[in-house]
Amino acid sequence: MKNVLWLMAVMIIAGCANLGSMLSSSGSSSAADSSVRGKMQACMLTEAQSRFQAGTLFNDTITNTAQNLVSTCAKKLALESVGINQQSQSDATNIINSLKNLSNN
Repeated sequence: MKNVLWLMAVMIIAGCANLGSMLSSSGSSSAADSSVRGKMQACMLTEAQSRFQAGTLFNDTITNTAQNLVSTCAKKLALESVGINQQSQSDATNIINSLKNLSNN
């Protein structure tokens, strides 16, 4: 339980620190960098919370879990940057499932 509280505290502090840097940045490139970093941190926080609620956050070492969070979020953000968002992936899944159901009938 203490580990969870520490993890949450660190993530909140990191999020607040990033929010402060985003608000104080004035250049467009640094604002873009802050925006990407902010999206990455928001994704990692969401992913960590999701895994925590599912009971899988602490199944591996902290280092491996952190690397997996980074990898997962980097893929999500890369897909979003080329116009493929979660809704598109969900739509594609529905199409495939529909075709699969048709072929089974």
